Amino acid sequence: MRKITILRINHRHFRDHRISTHVGLAARALGANEIIYSGEKDEALLESINKITAKWGGPFECSYNPNWKSVVKEWKKNGGKVVHLTMYGMRIQDRIKEINSDKSDLLIIVGSEKVPWDAYELADWNIAVTGQPHSEVAALAITLEKLNSKSLEVEFKEAKIKVNPCEKGKDIED
Repeated sequence: MRKITILRINHRHFRDHRISTHVGLAARALGANEIIYSGEKDEALLESINKITAKWGGPFECSYNPNWKSVVKEWKKNGGKVVHLTMYGMRIQDRIKEINSDKSDLLIIVGSEKVPWDAYELADWNIAVTGQPHSEVAALAITLEKLNSKSLEVEFKEAKIKVNPCEKGKDIED
């Protein structure tokens, strides 16, 4: 199975902390292998995601790289492909077969502040979940599900906590 890495570019601690955390949580829960943050270094963000992985299981890696462009260039140099999530791209439903037929490892770019034009140029696919303003967390979740129809059945190793399906209330194993 191919590796899927999320690249959250231009994170701003004060403005993006909560949403960037949610990008990481959605990435982990839906089967991505890792997330790399660029922009402002945010130790609390890294610690939060790594704590979740330690408690709820993995594998999932979370790291920081100040230079998002070097991450993309290195990824492509190693034979991987790049998907940039943007509401201005091609509709995911029109391109998902093409993306899934290419078995290369995927780097999925998720922006925060205004995305630099270089991201559009470096991407192999500029993909829109809708052509409307929406949450980058929602776009990532839909994209991961379309890339892997088993994304809702991900199993986590070494989990210290597990939630069992329950009609009412909470059924949690420690």
